[in-house]
Amino acid sequence: MKVFLFAASLRQGSYNKKLIRIAAEHVRGLPFCEVDLCEFNDFPMPMYDGDLESSKGIPEGVQKLAQKIQMADAIIISSPEYNGSIPGTLKNALDWVSRIKPLPVAKKQFLLIGASPGALGGIRGNIHARTPFHILGTYLYPEYFGLAKADTAFDDKEQLLDPKQDERLKGLLTEFLHYASRKETPFETLSEFVEEKIQTPKK
Repeated sequence: MKVFLFAASLRQGSYNKKLIRIAAEHVRGLPFCEVDLCEFNDFPMPMYDGDLESSKGIPEGVQKLAQKIQMADAIIISSPEYNGSIPGTLKNALDWVSRIKPLPVAKKQFLLIGASPGALGGIRGNIHARTPFHILGTYLYPEYFGLAKADTAFDDKEQLLDPKQDERLKGLLTEFLHYASRKETPFETLSEFVEEKIQTPKK
């Protein structure tokens, strides 16, 4: 399966870029997984502007990001927390991508992880980030990995200092990809069951 990963941060020394690179290495170690690791900087885009969309269409960076999502079987994003919420850059990217039809993120398997220098590991930002993902019809994995005190969590080789944290991250990635590798989701199975019951004539 093809796994697309990126950190929703533009800063070169971003803790989330360090975390997503570690996640990518763990995914590479899993059988049948092909890693597509990108920089968020690879998808430059302006702030969403309806007038700009009307006059010039969807920016190239947005189209590239949407194509990466469409080609992936699973998407893993490491997102920072800005003032207790979703970073504007990620929200802006989702707003742009939502303008493409058919919707590239719909029914796609997503996992959110995050790193923050705070004590909560970006959990508040994760909670806020979930809203647009749900509204856009993604299959967002319920579990979350948050790396707290990220400014002191990495060694000089940009690996996690705490082996327990590293194992917890690896375990979550394995569980998520095992879930995402299934050909159908529980929601689709339930929908088929309900539709069958509705269409079956009563005897």
